[in-house]
Amino acid sequence: MATMIEQPPRTAEFDRDARVRAESRIFGSRWTRYGAIVLVVLAVVFPLSVGDPFLISLGTTIGIFSVGAVGLNVINGYAGQISMAQPLFLAVGAFTAVGIGAQWDLPLPVWLIASAATGGIAGLVVAPFALRLKGVYQIVLGLGLIYIGYFIFVNWRSLTGGNVGISAPVNMSIGVLDFGRLQLGNVLYTYQQGLFIVVWLVVALCMFLVHNLMRSSAGRSLAAIRDSELAARVVGVNTNRRLIGGYVLSSAFGGLAGALYIAQLRYASIEQFGLEMALQFIIIVTVGGLASAWGPVVGSAVICAIPLLAGKYAHLMPFIKPDSAAPDGNWGIPAGQFSVVVYGVLLIVILLFEPKGLADLLARGGRAVFGAVTGQRRRAAADKSGLPS
Repeated sequence: MATMIEQPPRTAEFDRDARVRAESRIFGSRWTRYGAIVLVVLAVVFPLSVGDPFLISLGTTIGIFSVGAVGLNVINGYAGQISMAQPLFLAVGAFTAVGIGAQWDLPLPVWLIASAATGGIAGLVVAPFALRLKGVYQIVLGLGLIYIGYFIFVNWRSLTGGNVGISAPVNMSIGVLDFGRLQLGNVLYTYQQGLFIVVWLVVALCMFLVHNLMRSSAGRSLAAIRDSELAARVVGVNTNRRLIGGYVLSSAFGGLAGALYIAQLRYASIEQFGLEMALQFIIIVTVGGLASAWGPVVGSAVICAIPLLAGKYAHLMPFIKPDSAAPDGNWGIPAGQFSVVVYGVLLIVILLFEPKGLADLLARGGRAVFGAVTGQRRRAAADKSGLPS
């Protein structure tokens, strides 16, 4: 009579080792890995195969705001703080790019790294003040910083051009490769197509860094601070150090986004980095999903696309009228104001019915579709084999 061989019980040490191996992977799941691969492939293939300038420009804008939103999500999402000063860090990075990439004509990697560094330094200066405040006072601080930044840059005329602004044709070259005049074989691509590739490769890099940071001890410390700062202090977390690190990373990404923003426009004005941009970033991370890896990208896609699509297709929508339309007694929302209305509606709907954001909603929908498809396949295979499903 065959005897059953009893398997040794799973020990706590075995479980811990398996958990450490799982957490040490670069990508936490196969879906994260597939998403990263698709993002990198699309970053290169899409602009080289699509010639529509509107779609290229829209995709570039979404990518630029995604970089800034990924940074803001570190503080507002993972760390549970409130920051409205992201436009200040974008302005710091933007005018760093103007000085180094346009006026000094240094190559792309130099002004990108310098913009991230100056943005991070600005965050390091601001962080100690922000940590002394909580709640609505952090919002007031952010507003004050925006106005202080405006005063500094509007009077630094040699770099910013004052109220008029300044032309910023930044150097887009990396060695012999010039993304401003990208040539593959006999095909010469436009400036915007080359910039699209650069922007979305930066998006992929930023998402990769934040995703893996949040799985490290530093990321877990930020999450612990968000849940309960007192409890985090009790278990030995240096809350000030972790939060300052979060502010530096967030502002560095803001500086990076500002540099790419100027590269797209090839013109810089301090008027671009005001309260409206601050509200846009808050809406992006909230609608997309706070503390979500894909939330900043989803939120940027929705929020950046609305005003551009409303302006382009206003004539196709009966409830939208052109901004220049004279008063005629007919009801309609001006195209320039339509985005404001949609932002308000989205915020109310998301906060009331989907507080985890659109990214979580899309993820649940994708899992439901995948589960339905795989379940149908299993049932079909079971019916074919005659086995119960």
